[in-house]
Amino acid sequence: MAVWIQAQQLQGDALHQMQSLYGQHFPIEVRHYLSQWIESQLWDAIDLENPQEEFKAKRLLDSLIQELQNKAEHQVGEDGFLLKIKLGHYANQLKSTYDRCPLELVRCIKHILYTEQRLVREATNSNSPVGGMMDSMSQKYQQINQAFEELRLLTQDTENDLRKLQHNQEYFIIQYQESMRIQAQLASLATLPPADRQLREPALLSKKNTVEAWLTREANTLQKYRLDLAEKHQKTLQLLRKQQTIILDDELIQWKRRQQLAGNGGPPEGGLDILQSWCEKLAEMIWQNRQQIRRAEHLRQQLPIPGPIEELLNELNSTITDIISTLVTSTFIIEKQPPQVLKTQTKFAATVRLLVGGKLNVHMNPPQVKATIISEQQAKALLKNENTRNDSSGEILNNNCVMEYHQTTGTLSAHFRNMSLKRIKRSDRRGAESVTEEKFTILFESQFSVGSNELVFQVKTLSLPVVVIVHGSQDNNATATVLWDNAFAEPGRVPFLVPDKVLWPQLCEVINMKYKAEVQSNRGLSEENLVFLAQKAFSSSSNNPDDYRSMTMTWSQFNRESLPGRNFTFWQWFDGVMELTKKHLKPHWNDGAILGFVNKQQAQDMLMSKPNGTFLLRFSDSEIGGITIAWFFFCCCFFPGERMVWNLMPYTTKDFTIRSLADRISDLNHLLFLYPDRPKDEVFSKYYTPPLCKSKAVDGYVKPQIKQVVPDLFEWPLSVSCGRGDSMLDADGDFDLDDTMDVARHVEELLRRPVESQWSGQQS
Repeated sequence: MAVWIQAQQLQGDALHQMQSLYGQHFPIEVRHYLSQWIESQLWDAIDLENPQEEFKAKRLLDSLIQELQNKAEHQVGEDGFLLKIKLGHYANQLKSTYDRCPLELVRCIKHILYTEQRLVREATNSNSPVGGMMDSMSQKYQQINQAFEELRLLTQDTENDLRKLQHNQEYFIIQYQESMRIQAQLASLATLPPADRQLREPALLSKKNTVEAWLTREANTLQKYRLDLAEKHQKTLQLLRKQQTIILDDELIQWKRRQQLAGNGGPPEGGLDILQSWCEKLAEMIWQNRQQIRRAEHLRQQLPIPGPIEELLNELNSTITDIISTLVTSTFIIEKQPPQVLKTQTKFAATVRLLVGGKLNVHMNPPQVKATIISEQQAKALLKNENTRNDSSGEILNNNCVMEYHQTTGTLSAHFRNMSLKRIKRSDRRGAESVTEEKFTILFESQFSVGSNELVFQVKTLSLPVVVIVHGSQDNNATATVLWDNAFAEPGRVPFLVPDKVLWPQLCEVINMKYKAEVQSNRGLSEENLVFLAQKAFSSSSNNPDDYRSMTMTWSQFNRESLPGRNFTFWQWFDGVMELTKKHLKPHWNDGAILGFVNKQQAQDMLMSKPNGTFLLRFSDSEIGGITIAWFFFCCCFFPGERMVWNLMPYTTKDFTIRSLADRISDLNHLLFLYPDRPKDEVFSKYYTPPLCKSKAVDGYVKPQIKQVVPDLFEWPLSVSCGRGDSMLDADGDFDLDDTMDVARHVEELLRRPVESQWSGQQS
């Protein structure tokens, strides 16, 4: 069902939230009459941080205006006439608003659609027929909203009390002035004759005593009102701090953790709209209570009454300032992290956002944000509030940016679009630590004032750890450092400490997440795949998954020490598999055609009982980023009674840039069935390259074709076939296709020569 149809069924607060999305920046009538068109456009395909995407946004804006104009033209009748005028007006209004900044239209509509979907989803969950039970997230949201309602009522109550206090105090001051007037009248009696003085004095004294008695009682009442109000403010501030702790220390920290895991291929961290709405409500409540406390202090100064209220108000003012300071500094966050593997002299981007910027009117004097790169030690010193003397560990170009306020979404953010790390200054490394294990971070900092310069804040936030490289060959080792850090970093850690060893099941979860993300597949690593990886990691032969559940893997085993008998680490091998699969084998992995994580002996055991020509695909044990074909071949003529499994030399990315896996399998006539028993054409034919049409030479050239060839098993000398005289192919080894491919390349080179020259060469 269309989102708009469901959105119109919202009720109560959800309906109010939905309606508040619309206004002059985007009228709700446009959403209504163009709902189908709006929901069918690929808004998410446009990167708002990339200025080069502006032409796509402009095209969508033009299409939107055209759709509005078309809708207007088709209106008929009396009501249609009014709607025609209104839609035409909206078309002109949208063109005027967004023609110079079409990306803002995309930002606005993405925000609207996301919020509508969230509201519909929440309403659906709350109304689902499961006994009225809501999922844990909806329950948490409900608790937070209930707390906000309680805070609103408390704040309204103290506002009413404050007004009552102000009214009573103003009346008290009037009566006090009356008392002063009576005192003056009594003093003036001394100038009157005794008879007149005796006549008027008793009445004035009586009136004076009455007023003073009232003032004494009222002073005590005012003091009680002030103390009661202060106690209510204490209760409100306690609830505010509790609510703020839930939002900042639970919800925002969880969002940051999801952002961290997204760097490892986890699900997207989700939008910040809900968090921002909560933080803005907090800011509004805090500011209202702060203003109330300041007004109470003003009333105290206006009419000082001895008692503990002065100390209480000072304490309240200090507490509320601390609360708002925590809110502002904690909501200065990195919405889009810089790349965690950062190559020098390469452009990169990042976005920082102040979640309460709009509500506190920070955008009225837009602050500037500065980005610098600092080392792990400098980050530690920064968090300890030690003086780092503005040190940095490198130079970032284009590292200053002014925060922009987007009125359509209410967000205040700074988009660093063209930063580049010009140079890096490395520190002394520890022990066996390599340059790709050294962690840095990007420090974003700014300063701004709130409330007519009443409060000035210096805000800072650190990016996730980054590893700086100078060459692409360092990328896989740097990725390992980032992967381990993102996965196993603990909340509130000292930068950037991580455990040196973790349980194998924990690591399995991490590499499975990374594999699915890199390969972009829902087919992750099976339990059998993970057992194979455990065997490789721990040099074990056990096939029982339970044997590995309590085993731990150290960082050194993961990506510092080479695997036994190899010149590469466990991670380097696994990363090579991911890269190969991502670039060349993705459809075959998704189809289940690649077993992959099988060693040579396992492949032999699996194939020995299968029909002739049965084969499987497994990742090479001996080469990074290689895949080999193992197949069963039985020939009673040359190998009487022997059943053998043959292995081709592993293919790598280099090979697949010449000819695809499917075409190579098609070329090999000895391969008949993909393990266990699927005809190979049934599995791979949809990926075969269509044969070239036979045609005459064009411009004197004949287009060559490359075909993979393996010498016919029936024509090999017995010594070669059995692996006794030639190491190119044997039952336990690998057959090297390089020679045959060299022949193919030579033929291709010959065919590139002009036909005329070939003939002339033969004639001579």
